[in-house]
Amino acid sequence: MDDIQNIHIDWRGYDPGDGYDELIGPGGEPRRSAAGLAARLGALNPAELAARQQAAENAILELGISFTVYSEGENIDRAWPFDIVPRTLDREEWATVEAGLKQRLRALNLFIGDVYGDQKIVADGRFPKALIESSKSYLPACAGAKPPHGAWANICGTDLVRDADGTIYVLEDNLRVPSGVSYMLENRSLTKHVFPELFANLDIRPVDDYPAELFNMLASLSPRPGDDPEVVVLTPGIYNSAYFEHAYLARCMGAELVEGGDLVVGDDDCVYMRNIDGLARVDVIYTRVSAEWLDPEVFEPESLLGVPGVIRSWRAGKVAIANAPGTGVADDKVVYKYVPDMIRYYLGEEAILPNVPTRECENREELAWVLDNLESLVVKPANESGGYGMLVGPQSTAKERARFAKVVARNPRNYVAQPVVRLSTVPTVIGEELGARHVDLRPFILQGADMYVTPGGLTRVALREGSLVVNSSQGGGSKDTWVVG
Repeated sequence: MDDIQNIHIDWRGYDPGDGYDELIGPGGEPRRSAAGLAARLGALNPAELAARQQAAENAILELGISFTVYSEGENIDRAWPFDIVPRTLDREEWATVEAGLKQRLRALNLFIGDVYGDQKIVADGRFPKALIESSKSYLPACAGAKPPHGAWANICGTDLVRDADGTIYVLEDNLRVPSGVSYMLENRSLTKHVFPELFANLDIRPVDDYPAELFNMLASLSPRPGDDPEVVVLTPGIYNSAYFEHAYLARCMGAELVEGGDLVVGDDDCVYMRNIDGLARVDVIYTRVSAEWLDPEVFEPESLLGVPGVIRSWRAGKVAIANAPGTGVADDKVVYKYVPDMIRYYLGEEAILPNVPTRECENREELAWVLDNLESLVVKPANESGGYGMLVGPQSTAKERARFAKVVARNPRNYVAQPVVRLSTVPTVIGEELGARHVDLRPFILQGADMYVTPGGLTRVALREGSLVVNSSQGGGSKDTWVVG
């Protein structure tokens, strides 16, 4: 027993493979941002490491931190998968990332406003009109609308990945109803529970102010800026996979959590919330309902999730909606390819954060090349999320590639192809040992009257060895993310 207690983590024996590890550099030396963390972890023996992980998992069960997986027609609630070893980022590097994220969202919002306005980027030959006309998410009912501050996408979750050479790329922009920020906040609480001493000794930027920043951003959209705005969170209901987050954010902001049936549009085109005192006017709707279900008068007539007349109220300037309807036109993996061009066109700047090189399958020459090289590519549908409907070529069989090639050839507009990015790794608790597991990062960016970026974000981790799929619905987990001075 004494021998086991005297065994501690030797980072020289940790094997990150041939890629880039976020905590441990070449030769087993911790990176600058991870020095304090590595020293503390190194002082633990295997049993202590496992006990800390178990303490976190027990806290998750006690607090009811969960997510929902849709499987075979059933809704399955599962405990949130969390690993106690944080991912660290250097504050100087993060300042560059933060500037790049703000630059990107500014350009995307200008693009969305242009698409629903004069379409100057199309007239100037800088963006193909056919991509708008064929977009599943272009909503003609939004043409001519003018959201407050010109911000259509008020909340954006941008997925970042680091390649083996250390370069950080933008993998995709999530602009419709980006999720995961509540888990970012819970991950920080869990890490403080497991490693309280580290927060007393290390300069770690806090993330706890996100609910206040979110509320302030939403309040800045109010059509009645002189009054205390009534902000509500519109949820599809308890069976939605992100319901935990909807309720969590509403509670943290002190906002009402409502469903479509709780709201009504009056004869004055204002939105009202039903309560025990009658009707109370609503100024801002933070919607977690997809746009096509938001108003049965305008979009899907069978929708029971939305509010009849809410688009009329929004267009009249009587209520603000975040994210604005129509934002999804820029949340398209084909449109993603053009974001660096948007930054040049609207801002006159070069992109601070690069895209992953992307090929459009709608282009005949690029399609032919993609179909000839499926074994080395990642091929993604333009409007899916969660890692569904995609092909990871190096991990696929010849039969899977042949079947996928037919799907792509039938609807090439709906697919893009990218090289496989060898995602960076972070040490992760595997039993009583640490193993390298691949990660991505989703920071959250707010734009209203001002802009705000979470310091770090939600790190998602592929818990299966060698896997590049980090989504929790497909077996991934998450980690706390530290921006360290």
